Amino acid sequence: MYPTATTAIIPLFATLAHGYANPGACSGPCNVHDPSLIRRESDGLYFRFSTGNKISYATAESIEGPWTNVGSMLPGGSVINLEGNDDLWAPDVQLVNGAYHVYYSVSTFGSQNSAIGLATSNTMDAGDWTDHGSTGVQSTSAKPYNAIDGNLFNDGGTYYMNFGSFWHDIYQAPMNSAATKVTGASSNIAYDPAGEHEVEGSYLYKFGDYYYLFYSKGKCCGYDSSRPPKGEEYKIMVCRSSEVAGGFVDKNGVACTNGGGTVVLESHGTVYGPGGQGVFTDPELGPVLYYHYVDTTIGYADGQKLFGWNQIDFSSGWPVV
Repeated sequence: MYPTATTAIIPLFATLAHGYANPGACSGPCNVHDPSLIRRESDGLYFRFSTGNKISYATAESIEGPWTNVGSMLPGGSVINLEGNDDLWAPDVQLVNGAYHVYYSVSTFGSQNSAIGLATSNTMDAGDWTDHGSTGVQSTSAKPYNAIDGNLFNDGGTYYMNFGSFWHDIYQAPMNSAATKVTGASSNIAYDPAGEHEVEGSYLYKFGDYYYLFYSKGKCCGYDSSRPPKGEEYKIMVCRSSEVAGGFVDKNGVACTNGGGTVVLESHGTVYGPGGQGVFTDPELGPVLYYHYVDTTIGYADGQKLFGWNQIDFSSGWPVV
């Protein structure tokens, strides 16, 4: 997802508006775009990474905050030799073999000259990051996909990278046992053949017997100057499969590779254009959907987007927030 949003959090049993719970509390610096969450194993401290400032990150004792800015993850930019290596996007933080991995995107807006990079740390403390450069997930105009918006998924010790934005939408590629490099060809797991193919920002999460592919769909950005027709703005969608590598369908059985997708969260009340999401297993709250959104009482500018979260109810077999 390209830089332009804020993230919102929505607890499951909060006051409902148009069928969706309202965003949960967030204090401290809450203006973020493309958030990614994790808790440090050593002390339970929450870390939130986001687009901008060469991957900005913050810490808190609770998902509600108060958040405290740490600074830039890679203040010198990326070693990847592509335009945009000083303006990193769409982080995805994961714990891999005892180390913290943050996957990031290098590109420029609307370009397919893109790559997904990796930085690692044993502590996530400021200044403790090592940039490993490209994971091998790269694209040019000769590719059917755009290699941004990476999300690593660990399936019992076997790693997969999910990625993609527009063009032919979402792809998946196998990774090595260290989750540092791609090891095989990419396959398409989600595609909307209609219009501008506005699908991006995938996040794979397993609950029970199913793998749930969350993604963002619609127009993400520039709402202050030109808002799309109602319903065409960013929203969070999902498909599910009993297999990690494909066969994703929506609630009506329509293939995710043929325009399928069930809405998880969309504009409601003063919440506009939620997306840039991830799913986090909180030790007290359980599965939590987090994302960025615009609060229409504040304004529509990209820099005003906020961080939000919701508890997720999977009791029906489909995520409800």
